[in-house]
Amino acid sequence: MVQEPRARETPTTGDWTMRRRDVLAAGSAALLGLATFPCGWVAAASKRRQRVLYFTRSVEYEHSVVRPGEDGLSHSGRILTQLGRRAGFDVECTKDGSVFDGDLQRWDVFVFYSCGDMFQTSVRKRPPMSPAGRDRLVAAVAAGKPFVALHSACYWGRQAPADDPYLAMIGARFVAHGAQQEATMRVASPGFPGTEGLPKSFRLTDEWYALRDFADNLHVILVQETAGMEGDMYQRPPFPATWARMHGQGRVFFCSMGHREDVWTNRIFQQILLGGIAWALGNAQANTTPNIHQVTPRANQLHP
Repeated sequence: MVQEPRARETPTTGDWTMRRRDVLAAGSAALLGLATFPCGWVAAASKRRQRVLYFTRSVEYEHSVVRPGEDGLSHSGRILTQLGRRAGFDVECTKDGSVFDGDLQRWDVFVFYSCGDMFQTSVRKRPPMSPAGRDRLVAAVAAGKPFVALHSACYWGRQAPADDPYLAMIGARFVAHGAQQEATMRVASPGFPGTEGLPKSFRLTDEWYALRDFADNLHVILVQETAGMEGDMYQRPPFPATWARMHGQGRVFFCSMGHREDVWTNRIFQQILLGGIAWALGNAQANTTPNIHQVTPRANQLHP
């Protein structure tokens, strides 16, 4: 049975945009323990700072890490902006789906932490993404624009068709999730940016997404080890949890982690996220030969 995030309505508020100066003014107490990263990930000093659009529009459920606080800043947006300050990119955060009807060349990479059908009314009543805007986004990525998707960005509502172009771009779709619990991530691609220095596997507490309909060209970076996990949706063979793939000419990176506030302050998660963004932007290179059938041969076998 598909389990989608439950709706949580909150008072309507204005859209918000967060840039470097906002973070510096707000302070960085929540950002202690920021990940380190190889200097090769940083955009060349001779170039302009790269621009990231962090899109966090929520339709059915707004995760706490993307919920604006009293100062208008979210936990994840603040951390991503601080990471970008050190890595050479600026972050603009929005919940306004109409931006995809405008000039998409304003940004160098899209980072999505969306949730639900972006055509529908959002929790905060911000403008929806239009079908044309969705098509423009997918076309931009196919033409070479980088795309990074986190956690619930793989969920476009339970009515999303099997051939949904947005989910096809990501390379899989959400099935369900169980209770938050500690689980094991196995590193399947130790040479990928962000995996430097990691052990062969690590354990982390988060809300773990069960996924399905994996694309054949996934280069799997982290594998969800399901043995010992609690919940029917996890009674299945191991499956991809973080991957890189090409969508046309565009680099696509997906990571299923990031539900909890303490995951966003975790050095391993920050390192993996930065590595994925660096690869997507072309600041770091990696062998992304598809390996899904080698490292997770029964990935699409679901719980009966």
